[in-house]
Amino acid sequence: MNIQFNDETFRDDYSFKNSQRAIDRFPFPFHEDSYMYSVNMEQHQGGPVDSVYEKRFDVDEHYVSEMRDREMVLADDPLRCQSLPHMTLAGWDLLELIMVSKSEDYPELFELHRDGANWHWINKPLGINDRFVFMDDTTLPYGPMEYITRQTQGDFCVLDQREENLWMDAGIVTTQADWSLDFDIGMNFFEWHAPVPLAHEKGIFKRALKFLLNIQQGAPARRLNWTMTVNPLLDTSPENYHKWGVQKMSVTPQNLGEKQYLRVELQTFFRLPRSNALVFPIRCYLMSFKDIVSKAKWGRRLHRVVRDIPEELATYKGFIDNRPMMLDFLSRYDDGLATSFGVWPDSDTEPALSERTT
Repeated sequence: MNIQFNDETFRDDYSFKNSQRAIDRFPFPFHEDSYMYSVNMEQHQGGPVDSVYEKRFDVDEHYVSEMRDREMVLADDPLRCQSLPHMTLAGWDLLELIMVSKSEDYPELFELHRDGANWHWINKPLGINDRFVFMDDTTLPYGPMEYITRQTQGDFCVLDQREENLWMDAGIVTTQADWSLDFDIGMNFFEWHAPVPLAHEKGIFKRALKFLLNIQQGAPARRLNWTMTVNPLLDTSPENYHKWGVQKMSVTPQNLGEKQYLRVELQTFFRLPRSNALVFPIRCYLMSFKDIVSKAKWGRRLHRVVRDIPEELATYKGFIDNRPMMLDFLSRYDDGLATSFGVWPDSDTEPALSERTT
């Protein structure tokens, strides 16, 4: 696999762009022409070749630039990465999971050599070549969780399981959709989801927690979540709302196609072997409305979702103010034709369900 890494920015001049390959493999989140919360979990055991579901941890053209952006966020605000003292073992579990996965799935980019506790890690895209002793914190420049997640796209919440609940006791969060690790650290599953409208009344989180508590080692799961953002900005944190919130006012009918982005999270869940913690990677993918409507089915469907979504969800998802402009733009790409079920662009090329999970 030959990945050409972009030199791009997710701030200031916003030079981020998606290649045609990135557009083709974008995880469009709507399987039908309407949206309401659901648990929507499935096994994370691979997927169509060259889709974002194929590997355990997707590495794409944005990798190097995303890691550079993470470094800048952490330099400005070290509290975006925190780990309570009892979570160190889970950090080593996560380091092993990511290193083994990447070295097996992308051998041309990553190498892991192990001689007992003496490990040698090579990350070619980032120019990292480190030797360390597994389980010895003093042999790494950061704690194990921070060390490996500084090299992995997406945010990571490491959840301790106790008292029939999950507790957010460690994580690195620099690409989040308007929530704060510093605020949520130490909270349980229901506490950190408290701001979400409508879902509690429908019992969504009770069902989700029951599912997550029963995830077994070697049987990871995944789901998609989504929101909207103006500009291809990774760091939409509440700590920096004063910087990015005002950017919503910069959208006009003339520039909406380029400035309005659908922000999709591929959320995966892995049980860790020694600590029994659950790691919750949240990988963010960004695509402009202009690129979305290049797929006819996606353009039709996004128009219908944005048009019909309840006001509470439009507010929570971050686009209530810009919804009229969005609908004006998207309506040009909705010819009223029926759309096929599923997220893939065209029904005649949509992989069979069995192909998505093998």
